[in-house]
Amino acid sequence: MSARIVVIGAGMVAHRFVDSLVTRAEEKLEVTVLGDESRHPYDRVGLTRFFDGATAEDLTLPATIFEDPRITLHSGDAATSIDREARTVTTAAGTVHPYDRLVLATGSYAARPPVEGAELDGCFVYRTLDDVEGLRAHVARRSAALGRPARGVVIGGGLLGLEAAGALQGMDAEATVVQSGDRLMSAQLDLPAGGVLQRLIEQRGIAVRTRSRTSAVLAGEDGEVRAVAFADGSEVEADVVVLTVGVRPRDELARAAGLDCHERGGVTIDAGCVTSDPAVLAIGEVASFDGQCVGLVAPGYAMAEVACDRILGGEATFGGYDLSAKLKLSGVEVASFGDAFATTPGALDVVYTDPVGGVHKKLVLSDDAKTLLGGMLVGDASAYGALRPLVGSALGADPAAYLLPADAAAPTAELPDEAVVCSCSSVTAGTIRDAVRVDGCTDPAEVTACTKAGATCGSCLVMVKSLVGTELTRMGRTVSTALCEHFELSRRQLFDAVRVSELTTFSAVIERFGRGRGCDICKPVLASILAVLTPSHVLDGENATLQDTNDHVMANMQKDGTYSVVPRMPGGEVTPEGLIVVGEVARDFGLYTKITGGQRVDMFGARLEELPLIWQRLVEAGFESGHAYGKSLRTVKSCVGSAWCRYGVLDSTGMAVRLELRYRGLRAPHKFKLGVSGCARECAEARGKDAGIIATAQGWNLYVGGNGGATPRHAELLAEGLDDDTLIRTLDRYFMYYIRTADKLQRTAPWLEALDGGIDGLREVVMEDSLGICADLDAAMDRHVEHYEDEWAATLADPAKLARFSSFVNAPTTPDPSLAYVPERGQVRPARPDERRSGEVLIAGTTLEVRR
Repeated sequence: MSARIVVIGAGMVAHRFVDSLVTRAEEKLEVTVLGDESRHPYDRVGLTRFFDGATAEDLTLPATIFEDPRITLHSGDAATSIDREARTVTTAAGTVHPYDRLVLATGSYAARPPVEGAELDGCFVYRTLDDVEGLRAHVARRSAALGRPARGVVIGGGLLGLEAAGALQGMDAEATVVQSGDRLMSAQLDLPAGGVLQRLIEQRGIAVRTRSRTSAVLAGEDGEVRAVAFADGSEVEADVVVLTVGVRPRDELARAAGLDCHERGGVTIDAGCVTSDPAVLAIGEVASFDGQCVGLVAPGYAMAEVACDRILGGEATFGGYDLSAKLKLSGVEVASFGDAFATTPGALDVVYTDPVGGVHKKLVLSDDAKTLLGGMLVGDASAYGALRPLVGSALGADPAAYLLPADAAAPTAELPDEAVVCSCSSVTAGTIRDAVRVDGCTDPAEVTACTKAGATCGSCLVMVKSLVGTELTRMGRTVSTALCEHFELSRRQLFDAVRVSELTTFSAVIERFGRGRGCDICKPVLASILAVLTPSHVLDGENATLQDTNDHVMANMQKDGTYSVVPRMPGGEVTPEGLIVVGEVARDFGLYTKITGGQRVDMFGARLEELPLIWQRLVEAGFESGHAYGKSLRTVKSCVGSAWCRYGVLDSTGMAVRLELRYRGLRAPHKFKLGVSGCARECAEARGKDAGIIATAQGWNLYVGGNGGATPRHAELLAEGLDDDTLIRTLDRYFMYYIRTADKLQRTAPWLEALDGGIDGLREVVMEDSLGICADLDAAMDRHVEHYEDEWAATLADPAKLARFSSFVNAPTTPDPSLAYVPERGQVRPARPDERRSGEVLIAGTTLEVRR
């Protein structure tokens, strides 16, 4: 008979428990997972990514475990009662689930402070995807109604509060963080570190109020949030309030069932994660161990592994809480680990502070100054991945050396096998080494799949890669740089091989240099290489089969299966006539329109069979493909420069147009962007681009290797005082050298960082011709410019290519009936699953007439 296991809760910890259980269990199981949210388990740690463009689907945890026939997931059906005597769980739908072992993974809920007005419309907590979706919609609505950016106040200055403030900024709202204590992140940082953090936060444009106790949230005459009032009688105006004052364990089911609970909240567990009922276990934020509940995912994952082991007959124990934490706020690095406050008797502090650079670092050592006990890092947390696993170990070097600036030579220490490298999954250095030595893993990706190290927050991936490389070297094995299983060559080697051999098709290249039939890794890489070396249409011949979904139809697929249309607007410049055509196309095809960060218009919601009709009109109006779908040039952002601006030194718009028309359609290892600013005021944000050009009285200054995204980096100065022609020739060589030598999917910033000699080495290659290849690079770019053709114009002239654009083979013009939309702010967006179920869908894609 199968063991019946019921899990109440479908969050990250429950997902880890179930994944571990079905992976390790050999006997028969019947696992039932009950979730109160209507979604699959998702990454709550990465919730702020939602405001960086990530969708709910992007945050969803791997759903493959629920394909296991032993597991049944019931989403949107919350457990309402537990009958311990009958060993059953009843849900809101009235379904009764019997169990042999019950696992409580109900997590916690966001607390609201006991102040007047905390329940007003416009007050939000920051806990679930529904919370952040509601917050985004409210901010957009209030900003539109007020005709200005909404003013947001975040009550609570901890980790979550600062992330919420960053989210408000990401929605173009003003943000103020209110903290009742004397410093931000008081649970992780001491007063000096908190002071440095406050300055960094304020430099980011977020206002901070410390020692401010909230007394009420005030409403205006319209019933909306108007202000936040404080105990000292002062007020801060607000249009939206985010409450991040802590969490409370969701232990109401356990209390109602008579399980022992701690007086401060949480279900009491022992070291085996077992509650007062031997048949019931509790894990994650609902579990109280040694009188403490902790709202971090790493201890929850550790509990999940312990509970899994106990259910399978093991004797694993939970060793206590790892309270290490790292702030996830773009542009502000903060980390705290171990005994950061030096509570250990005799502990010593080693501190490095650079108030000008906004850096404060502290290591806490044992009384003999040899063993690392903990630390805190503000402004530069690059050493976090290396230091946190060393807690409890000897540093083996001068401790102060670990606190030197990032560009100084930092010491390295051999991690003991017992050092925890991945705190999220409790993976030790020894486990990673065993994955290489015993299990035969040959790269970091295989180690992650085998051990789960780096699979959650990713902060340990650099250390994982280092350990894997070191272990392979010790074994006398060469660390592989192979592109994939079909090519032993790296991307750089493959580029050179194709260039020298002058092969023009994938089949010819793999026959000579590879094996097999290729895969989703090598095919797009070869497509990009061939596009540079043998310019042809992306859908020509055999190479058309190499493309991924987006390149295959020359449009970006959206979450509902429709596509976006992005015509090129060089430098953000567009005529009134062009705008009228774009508006008419969006109106006639019912497309959602948005101005992008790259100064273009993006139109969403086009069906596959509509793409040629839309592009026919755009091409006739003089537009061409904006390549928003390709690993290629995206945009060249510019200010108006000297043509209009009284501060402009040079014609930045003219230069931006010239550069965009030169590099349009240029395929590369990854997307790349440019910015051109007409003066040092930098309105085009050029130094955040792969290539940034800034005008000065002496000419153009050229910066390279910058990017935004998850790891933003400022570009570095390559050359200054350049005239127009020298600037363009230098850019030609820079981009062609990058295209030739970068790894697969490597952006210019990490490429430049790994390049021999860094920025100086690049300068020697492209400006001093140290490798003797500049003439070759120049010729390669000239060939690209000479052979450029607009992909969509060529497609419209080719009936064979147009045949690709049909939703259904047997009904080419029939719309996909699964498409459904709802109105929002005067346009339409894809309907959410709950709106489909509740019948709130007002516009459905069943016929052209109904949808439009």
